[in-house]
Amino acid sequence: MNFDVIVVGAGLAGLVATAELADAGKKVLLLDQEPENSLGGQAWWSFGGLFLVDSPEQRRLGIKDSYELAWQDWLGTAGFDREDDEDYWAKKWAEAYVRFAAEEKRQWLHAQGIRFFPVVGWAERGGYLAEGHGNSVPRFHIVWGTGPGIVRPFEESVRSAIANGLVEFKPRHQVDELLLENGCVTGVHGSILVASSVNRGKSTSREVIGTFEYTASAVLITSGGIGGNHDLVRENWPKRLGSPPQKMISGVPEHVDGRMLAITEKAGGRLVNKDRMWHYTEGIKNWSPIWPKHGIRILPGPSSIWLDATGQRFPTPNFPGFDTLGTLEAIRKTGFDYSWFILTEKIIEKEFALSGSEQNPDLTGKSIKEVLKRILPGPTAPVKAFMEKGEDFVVADNLTDLVIGMNKITGDNLLNLENIERQLKARDREIDNKFTKDLQVTALRGARSYIGDKLIRVASPHKILDSKNGPLIAVRLNIVTRKTLGGLQTDLYGRVLNASSNPVPGLYAAGEVTGFGGGGVHGYRSLEGTFLGGCIFTGREVGRAIAKELK
Repeated sequence: MNFDVIVVGAGLAGLVATAELADAGKKVLLLDQEPENSLGGQAWWSFGGLFLVDSPEQRRLGIKDSYELAWQDWLGTAGFDREDDEDYWAKKWAEAYVRFAAEEKRQWLHAQGIRFFPVVGWAERGGYLAEGHGNSVPRFHIVWGTGPGIVRPFEESVRSAIANGLVEFKPRHQVDELLLENGCVTGVHGSILVASSVNRGKSTSREVIGTFEYTASAVLITSGGIGGNHDLVRENWPKRLGSPPQKMISGVPEHVDGRMLAITEKAGGRLVNKDRMWHYTEGIKNWSPIWPKHGIRILPGPSSIWLDATGQRFPTPNFPGFDTLGTLEAIRKTGFDYSWFILTEKIIEKEFALSGSEQNPDLTGKSIKEVLKRILPGPTAPVKAFMEKGEDFVVADNLTDLVIGMNKITGDNLLNLENIERQLKARDREIDNKFTKDLQVTALRGARSYIGDKLIRVASPHKILDSKNGPLIAVRLNIVTRKTLGGLQTDLYGRVLNASSNPVPGLYAAGEVTGFGGGGVHGYRSLEGTFLGGCIFTGREVGRAIAKELK
């Protein structure tokens, strides 16, 4: 079969691009180093949150959003400061993406069969001034069916194209080299890996049983980021976030190894913003791991008390759900790789959600009956399982036993009962009035003025040490790797640029390998719900651009 395009990576961006190319009548070879049952990559495992602006879901909840407000928030969050060089194309991609999110995105996704949970989440709330970091309004739209629900329409489109002879999919094909001829990328060379039937997400063998070589008019790299490669994460760790952690857990499978970045760079592509990355601070070790060092992120509401490893409350605005990288920086400055939440059962039953499609079987399975059970007293079944089996959880009827259990988990004996008790009592005194100087209490009261938070996301303000709100719960929080915010620099057609800012002929890229567009569409920080959306948008735009170019 003669191919028009070779797509390297069968994650979300690769599937969307392949679907667009096939729709345009192009013949595509889709390659991936993992087995066929890993189609969809990281996106399949995701909670399925998408960033939308001025959506019907927002309007029904009384949220007033606009392109202008979203772009203000994006700029304040991204902090682009390399605009003449590494951020030049990234900012152009960012503007195009926010426009897409405000105009065509929801309608286009709806046409693909994607539907949304009616309550919009409020992620990355910021806590600074109007032009600073964070979402001014809730914009986190959960897809009905979570990650699998996002992957499904594009997978079905690609499988239909396979049946029609327009796409050939070859799993267990690991690209080792991009073929060059007179400076133009003409194809790929690589290793055929031994067949594997392991479950999705499990580690797979790298045993080589053969080689391959294919040529095409264009090669599109959609191979993802570096989150599963802790050595590479540490190598690129930014000094502004302190020293790299010695201990981290992984929010992505092991095959998210970043190897195609170096391979593409060797072929002339330029890597930019390598020091920008997105890792979560609220990671817990999976009691039933699928991949090595498997970590799950807690999606917290704003009420839990956040302490560093020595038991000191973090300063404003390092509250749960407000500024991920700001809190990561604060944690690293302590010299420890972990921190703590202290909360009550009333808080955990309303404010704890776990990231990941497998941790939300009700939403993933599209069961209205099971979703409605979330309003019942007590934590959800997945959260309860972590409370009972997770090594990072302590549950106790009194603060003394709680602190003893916390010290036992780490073995560091850094936590002093009197110190923690003093801080919690001081915080609890601030609950007596509806006004307060404790900005976390102000923030959670403010959150409840949004109907979505009041109904299902933010607990009614109460005293942590009042026994009627117990038992008390402590959670050790680990740093969990996730997303790569820098990557291959591309223009708005997805053409990979070289060190001279000229396109490498025949070479394109989309998705996380491009920092979700242009080499770093998010700048330094993300507004959340923008990673899956970035894969979809870049995959769509680059697929269409290649199809048009090949005409």
